[in-house]
Amino acid sequence: MSWLESFILGLVQGLTEFLPISSSAHLRLTAAFAGWHDPGAAFTAITQIGTETAVLIYLRKDIARIVSAWFGSILGKVPRSDHDAQMGWLVIVGSIPIGVLGVTFKDQIEGPFRDLRLIATTLIVMGVVLGIADRLAARDETGGRHRAVRHRKGLKELGVKDGLIFGFCQAMALIPGVSRSGATISGGLLMGYTREAAARYSFLLAIPAVLASGVFELKDAGEGHVSWGPTIFATIIAFVVGYAVIAWFMKFITTKSFMPFVYYRIVLGIVLIALVATGTLSPHAGESAG
Repeated sequence: MSWLESFILGLVQGLTEFLPISSSAHLRLTAAFAGWHDPGAAFTAITQIGTETAVLIYLRKDIARIVSAWFGSILGKVPRSDHDAQMGWLVIVGSIPIGVLGVTFKDQIEGPFRDLRLIATTLIVMGVVLGIADRLAARDETGGRHRAVRHRKGLKELGVKDGLIFGFCQAMALIPGVSRSGATISGGLLMGYTREAAARYSFLLAIPAVLASGVFELKDAGEGHVSWGPTIFATIIAFVVGYAVIAWFMKFITTKSFMPFVYYRIVLGIVLIALVATGTLSPHAGESAG
């Protein structure tokens, strides 16, 4: 991998990680369209450490408060009914599904799941799901001529059951094209949470999963065509760009709809299917050398 490839892929990772459009799919597609080797699951997981570091810094006050309260509840210094202490447990509970499924389907994640036809399908299907979830949220928030505004849940109303559902939604993102934030936010909206609550829990839930995945994949870094230098460089780029994106995105969702991302996903999926169907792009582009 050249330094230019590393820079562009790090930029793509930073731009797409927090948006509901799938960073893993965009890394895969960027390489395929440019005629580069597939960067691989290990490269993707490690560069995600950069974007998760951006989350750690952006949400540092929330994270510090949650960790402090969680440890305090274990030591008996903070009531277990404390919201922040409960949030610590809920992040752990919600991380179980992706941990179990990630290890179970590791070979599929690094192989068949990276097929461009599957990526195109998940882009479209999850785009439709996100669109439906967003419309339901908008209807509850604005009401209508014959409907009253309906209360949507915040994180203080999050329980173990919903935490596990969020977790299974996040686990769907093991398939490139689904999108970690897209799946968890869609699940949250369908369960009746506000956009901001769903997004915030999505970002908190991603921290242990992404950091664990990145550390797990460290042993495979530097193998094949991807060396350590470009991987680290891409991770730094992803961190810088990712921090700017998450700050923008959290402000965006308080007043805007997810529909622009829905349209983008569907159009990209259709274009990808057309390119593969016409033979312009191989569904396994770059894999043989990756």
